[in-house]
Amino acid sequence: MSTKQKKIAVLTSGGDAPGMNAAVRAVVRSAVFNDIECYGVYKGYEGLISDKLVKLNARGVNNIVNKGGTILKSARCNEFRTKEGRIKAKSTLDKYEIDSLVVIGGNGSLTGALLLEQEHGVNVIGIPGTIDNDLVGTRCTLGYDTALNTAVNAIDKIRDTASSHNRLFFIEVMGRDAGHIALHSGIGAGAEEILIPEEDRGLKKLLNSLKKSEKTGKASSIVVVAEGDKTGKNVFELASYVEKNLPNYEVRVSVLGHMQRGGAPTCFDRVLASRMGVFAVESLIADKSSVMVGIENNQLKLTPLQNVTKIKSATNKDLLRLTDILSFKTLAMGARQLVVQEALDTIVSLTFKSI
Repeated sequence: MSTKQKKIAVLTSGGDAPGMNAAVRAVVRSAVFNDIECYGVYKGYEGLISDKLVKLNARGVNNIVNKGGTILKSARCNEFRTKEGRIKAKSTLDKYEIDSLVVIGGNGSLTGALLLEQEHGVNVIGIPGTIDNDLVGTRCTLGYDTALNTAVNAIDKIRDTASSHNRLFFIEVMGRDAGHIALHSGIGAGAEEILIPEEDRGLKKLLNSLKKSEKTGKASSIVVVAEGDKTGKNVFELASYVEKNLPNYEVRVSVLGHMQRGGAPTCFDRVLASRMGVFAVESLIADKSSVMVGIENNQLKLTPLQNVTKIKSATNKDLLRLTDILSFKTLAMGARQLVVQEALDTIVSLTFKSI
């Protein structure tokens, strides 16, 4: 039997991700559709502590489905990490007579939601909003698809200039603890090597791979590096190390940085955010709490926050294997191209001699 929800609040917390606005819009309009008052909390848990709530209506979330960032703003709040801070947050919820709280964010944000439920009995439901795609209970998090496409587009453009100047580029993408962006964008953009936090592939293997490329006549290469890779060196140190050991390479570094968080969300992220936002409200109406909305096999599902915050998402080992296979094919193709080029050079030389 469902409990009547009269008032809910929604906040965005942690690193922003494309699609957060679409999720906020879906939560607000779904609440209005079900005759529930909806409040927006500015600046995440910081706004919950400092009483920065505003009542939202359907018109108040017009024209935001296509916008990156979050209209509710986001922040990391050290005070909320303390019990005293969470008591203040609960006091604000009580002041506005909020029945339930929707939290859009990553692992840290959902951990905060779980603590509110455990310590103060607050009804909470999470929507996964992080470009890292590192949460269990969902195949995709909000913002991941957009960030991935941003990274691939940038790598494609860098490859153009790398080929023009016969350069080796180290390209750093986001992913301090998870290499999903690096792995997928690297495969999608045809990188020769991909370095991620989950797998220590070693500097020796990297050098050997680049040496093989050099022997086949491949003058330009792309190495995609997650910011938290396990080589023990940052991307600039990696570049210096390779340049020192392989002096024939002209090495450059490009750090994509926060552009991966920005920009208009892809259609996939907009639709996913809309589905998750509506499902979150409907789940609250059905008395579901302390869970996160996720998607598996195109079906929405709920996963206990306890599991989401305790279990680390796994990297697809098949994709790591795929990287080696495709890299080998690239090298083999390079060798064939070299043979063809040498044959063409010979033909041209003989032609000029006969003239």
